Amino acid sequence: MGASATAAQEDEAAAEAVAAAEEAADNKRKRKRNEKEAIEKIKNAKSKKSKKKKKHSDDEDDDAEFDPMDMYQKTKPLPGQFENCEICNKRFTVTPYSKEGPDGGLLCTPCGKQLVKDAKAEKAAANKKSGGRQQRRKAESNRLDGIAPNRAKSLLQLCIEKAAQYHDDIEELGDMPDILLERLSEIFSKKRVMNPKTMKLFVRPDLDNVSISDAAYLEVNDLISIFQTAPDINKIVLRNVCQMKDEVLEYMMDKCSKINYIQLYAANLVSHDMWQKVFMHYGPQLATLKLQWIDVTFDDTDTEVLVTQCPNLKRLKFKLLRHIGEGTINALAQLKHLSHLSLHVTSEVSPESLVKLITSACANLETLSLENFIDLDDSVVNAIHDTCNQLRKLRIAENDTATDAALTSLFTSWRNPPLLFADFNSTRAIDANNANGPDDEPIGLASESFTALMKHSGSALRHLDVASCRHISLQTFTDVFDGVSTYPALEYINVSFCGCVDTRVVAGIFKSCPALKRLVAFGCFDVLHVVVPRGIALIGVPKAQDEIEQIGVGMDVEEAVGKMVAVGAA
Repeated sequence: MGASATAAQEDEAAAEAVAAAEEAADNKRKRKRNEKEAIEKIKNAKSKKSKKKKKHSDDEDDDAEFDPMDMYQKTKPLPGQFENCEICNKRFTVTPYSKEGPDGGLLCTPCGKQLVKDAKAEKAAANKKSGGRQQRRKAESNRLDGIAPNRAKSLLQLCIEKAAQYHDDIEELGDMPDILLERLSEIFSKKRVMNPKTMKLFVRPDLDNVSISDAAYLEVNDLISIFQTAPDINKIVLRNVCQMKDEVLEYMMDKCSKINYIQLYAANLVSHDMWQKVFMHYGPQLATLKLQWIDVTFDDTDTEVLVTQCPNLKRLKFKLLRHIGEGTINALAQLKHLSHLSLHVTSEVSPESLVKLITSACANLETLSLENFIDLDDSVVNAIHDTCNQLRKLRIAENDTATDAALTSLFTSWRNPPLLFADFNSTRAIDANNANGPDDEPIGLASESFTALMKHSGSALRHLDVASCRHISLQTFTDVFDGVSTYPALEYINVSFCGCVDTRVVAGIFKSCPALKRLVAFGCFDVLHVVVPRGIALIGVPKAQDEIEQIGVGMDVEEAVGKMVAVGAA
């Protein structure tokens, strides 16, 4: 019995040994199969990569895809294996992120990082060498923002730029003055970083006004949160507020009872009924209303409700409201407390309505801006002369009806003190058959009226815009800016598209305007070889190789004019 038990145990041991051997053989076969599959995957990947590289090759022979020398090349090690760096020959462990060297080998981590760094440096050097449109565009953008090249930026400008650069990391702006908040809001809007997160930086419970220069990214809930956070504001400025709806203004009326200043641009989703509710709610306390770029949701009936409910308006701006017209002009004639009025219409308005508006509501005006009133004629200009005697800013633009004689009489024996701001751009005759207009009776701001304007307001004028007033002669420009007559306060002049302006006129402007900061001269093709004095920006001189804006540095007016005379330019 003992012998039989021993035999059974031996048989069992032999069976286990056989089973173990078979299992080891299976594992070995499985391992070999897995290795073979892995190698096949690598080969397939290489084949696909090779085919992709040769996709656009001119050689379409199938035999070209196979190189007999490939069988002698060393296969790249897999992740986890060891390899020697192609550059420093140091032994390292291969990872899926190992970089490939110039000759096809693998690189260790330090050499791989250095290779990437060198590639970036070469790319940056190539971009810098080529110059390119982007760099010039950035430079011109900085110049037009008042940031001159090769000059140290102010501490304020540096702080504003850093705040805009790291806007995502800013938690609050602290107790910053309103002027700096508005400037920072403009920079955020320019860089397209004004969003629901950064908007909260400009809204605090202690503020009495909120100004957002670009609210295009703010949705209904974001706009409502402004009035939730700052219910005590009395001034709200929201530009490009294209997502504002009725519920936002409804909430504003419910929570903000002190508002007397409303400025909204592109609020096209607000209904007629809601505009009228706002006017009725704030009523006599509303002192300032500025609306711009509104298409179909604001018309003459809304203006009539505004005039009836808000009789104490002092500042009113309606620009590019597509559905206002003569009814609005007639309604505004009922306002008696206006001090600033700006209108830019797109429909026809009769001169009689404008005369009625000026004689009834404009006696106390300090600002009068009338743009694109095509039918504004001499009767309107005469009404301004007889009625308005407190103006500081006058704009009559885009008109081809008022005559040079009427504008001359406006500035002759006018009881109004000298203007600080005068804008008569695009007041000229428009006739395809006679671009210079009638000889006997010039249209728009021409030579005589320009001389009268400078005689009346030259002593205090700060801003002068006569762009496209092409009926002003060269002789008139040289007589007004002769270098002897001085205009001590004039800082900005725009003579764009006045074709007669040449280098002599520009030199005369430099000498006659000691406070000049910016001269705009687009389309003045006779302006050549200009030397710009220190502290003055000349914009728009039409030469492709020149910069759009030339900043004067290093020399004063006399030296700059002397250099121009030396080369025969002036």
